[in-house]
Amino acid sequence: MGTTASAAPQPVYVASPLDNVHANGMAQSSMSPVHMVNIHNNKAKSIITNKVAPVVITYNCRQEFQIHDTVLKANYKVGRISDSLPEHYLVKGEYFMVQDVSSKADVLNTTSSYGAPNFRQVKGAYPLYGMGQPTLNGFKQVLQRLQTQGQQEIIFFCIREEPVVFLHKDDDFVPYTPRRKENLHENLQGLQGEETVESLELSIRNELHDFAKLSKNILYVYNDIEFFKDEPQKMSILCEEDIHVTEEVYKRPMFTMQGYRYFRLPLPVEGAPLEEDFDAFVNILRESPSLCLGHSASRVPPTLVFSCQVGVGRTNLAMILGTLVMKRLKGDSQLPPQSAEAGTSEPRPLFQVIQSLIKKLPNGQQLMEEVDHAIALCSEMHNIKEAIYENASKLEGIGEDYQTQGSTTKEYFLNRTKQSLERYFYLIVFNAYLHEQYPLAFVSNFSQWMCCHAWLYRLLARMDVSELSAPAELLTKGARVLVADEYLAPDVLSTIKEMKVANFRRVPKMPVYGVAQPTSEAIGAVLAHLTDEKRKHNHVLWINVHEELALEGNGQIFIPREPSCLDQPIPVPTSDPQLLQKLETSLKEEILRAQKWLEVTLEQEKQMKMFKSCLTIQEIFNQHKSSHQGLVYKRIPLPDCSSPREEDFDKLHEAIRNALAEDPHTAFVFNCANGKSRSTTAMVVAVLTLWHLKGFPECTDDEIVSVPDAKYTKGEFEVVMRVVRLLPDGHKRKKEVDLALDSISETMTPMHYHLREMIISIYRQIKPEKTEKECKQQLLRSLQFLERYIYLILFNTYLHLEKKDSWHRSFSVWMEQVAARAGVYDILNQLCFSEFEDPRVMTLARLRYRWQQQDIQSLPFRGEFI
Repeated sequence: MGTTASAAPQPVYVASPLDNVHANGMAQSSMSPVHMVNIHNNKAKSIITNKVAPVVITYNCRQEFQIHDTVLKANYKVGRISDSLPEHYLVKGEYFMVQDVSSKADVLNTTSSYGAPNFRQVKGAYPLYGMGQPTLNGFKQVLQRLQTQGQQEIIFFCIREEPVVFLHKDDDFVPYTPRRKENLHENLQGLQGEETVESLELSIRNELHDFAKLSKNILYVYNDIEFFKDEPQKMSILCEEDIHVTEEVYKRPMFTMQGYRYFRLPLPVEGAPLEEDFDAFVNILRESPSLCLGHSASRVPPTLVFSCQVGVGRTNLAMILGTLVMKRLKGDSQLPPQSAEAGTSEPRPLFQVIQSLIKKLPNGQQLMEEVDHAIALCSEMHNIKEAIYENASKLEGIGEDYQTQGSTTKEYFLNRTKQSLERYFYLIVFNAYLHEQYPLAFVSNFSQWMCCHAWLYRLLARMDVSELSAPAELLTKGARVLVADEYLAPDVLSTIKEMKVANFRRVPKMPVYGVAQPTSEAIGAVLAHLTDEKRKHNHVLWINVHEELALEGNGQIFIPREPSCLDQPIPVPTSDPQLLQKLETSLKEEILRAQKWLEVTLEQEKQMKMFKSCLTIQEIFNQHKSSHQGLVYKRIPLPDCSSPREEDFDKLHEAIRNALAEDPHTAFVFNCANGKSRSTTAMVVAVLTLWHLKGFPECTDDEIVSVPDAKYTKGEFEVVMRVVRLLPDGHKRKKEVDLALDSISETMTPMHYHLREMIISIYRQIKPEKTEKECKQQLLRSLQFLERYIYLILFNTYLHLEKKDSWHRSFSVWMEQVAARAGVYDILNQLCFSEFEDPRVMTLARLRYRWQQQDIQSLPFRGEFI
């Protein structure tokens, strides 16, 4: 901290923490010009300050040195737990140092006998161990015990993501962690940002050392955060060596134990690890000869030891990962009888997302059973699979909802259920990865492998399908309300008067139309228009791309919504038109059965209505089929703002081609709620398909445009151009999509909707004065539109490349077999406006998070977690 001309001890008086601190906790920067200090038995003459540091001159004038101590002018803050407790310095300006593990946490009572709380071995013969956080001496005891058992190679994993420091106490070093005043029982997550947790620990160690120097070598910490008896504790810190960081505790045995290695593998407290966490684990496997499949079968595998704070949640997860690795290492695919559901009286029903997963994965059932067996082997303290059902049961058992810690109780348990289910999902997926990549010596890391199997992210996005079981009585009991089409779909194109429906439009010179959700009267008007003497369309393919439930009541379209968020759609998580029809029928029957006055929201007001008639959308079209034999109606629901899924493109493309095969002069009508966003996307798919079958119009050269953001309104974002450069004739494929968008948007200028322009205009709405949630919502929307644009370019490329085989291979298969291998999903997994921001700090840049979020604002949980 300082430099000195003398090696002798030179105690310097430093003020107490509050002597030089203002009321706001900021250290004073001014000093009096002369300070007397106790140096060499009071032989100091004076301290003269300057802009660099204090200069000390002794009486005999033989020694002169500067105290380069930034502590004297440090900008540290002080605080206290409560008014009755003393004030002291705070780590990073806001955190209190709390003893890491209490004695109550040691459920297995192993601290005294083994050296660490909850120390245990995986059931069976695998050399896998888990434990909670030990002290330094406790850790030495763990290693000694493992050595006496004959363990020669030991790989120790610290799986904590939060910073931990060890403070000198008696003849040991005891772990402490920084905590928030509001919740002293919980560790901090995500504190380090881009900084590594090791760097953060070093930074905290430096601060603590400074605090001790500022407080006469005393550091204030807390051991009893229940009753605060004799708190805070005063710990004597004389030098930096009195404070150890995690690396010092766990890495130093490498110098005395030949077969010992240490790794920091931070894992999240809740939910599944990130892909890069799995990558880090795989890299350790790659670098460990004894964990490679090529090692001698007679050689004893290494001992793996995993440690988190208490030794339960994260440790349990890591032990399961280790068990799956050992299974592959030993070639153990045989499962003991009834291993999959060990400890339960009868098999639990599988969640829908898990059923879909094991159905699509090769040998999916076996992969799941291996994971279940690994979970059972590691279940002494915690069973990951049982936790899913426990959380789901608590979620569905909640009657009256109430607020707690910033969210409702249902939101809390819904998140817990999704996190535990996601963890189980990823364990099965990682096991599939091990089966494929272990024999190949991990040619692909886990992140790359996931991008080559992007359908897994699509499954995750459909993890919560509770809306499928939302009871119809929500409407008649007032928990949900009906919103009229005039509120949701303002007629900005002024077509209701003539066509009886909002926003009716046509692509110039093409039989492709877009429209809002129509009533029965409107469908009749549109069909009459298309089949009149001027247009003479004998066949009409009408595709409803609306993903919400809708009904016609008293001749008007109504859509169920939550009263607290009328503008937010309630998407139904299914692509099955029969299931959508079934749900709409249930709503209709409930409305007619109840015969109650229901609250409805109209354009300008709310009213109470009694419904004399009520029809589903399918029933409306069935009525018109009798008078229009050439009408074909299909329901292909598309997401509201994000890109259509790969299979959505398949369904649209197939329906359009089949219609053209029957009649080349078929007219195509697409409707969504307001006739704007989703209808436009489907219209682009139709236009591109028609152009591929009947010929493309001539693409003109780009005009030189000198307006703000001209580059971006032309769709020339860096991430788009990365995709374009990757694709064969990518620039031309983009131009063709732009031409289709421009031709469609010509007819909808009053809507102020053009996909390319929406991308940048929404992004520009992110303003500092908006709330964090508002900014995140705008970012999500702009990224969703950006991804939609990229998918249209990819779809057009697919149409070109697969045309020679008459599109025998579907778009979804082409994306999986061709585009994924070329790295398209790797780009989509870093989707951002890299001109303005760093994708590494954006969670929404990842497929995993972006595809799961249709909106930032979550809707109330209404059904069952199926």
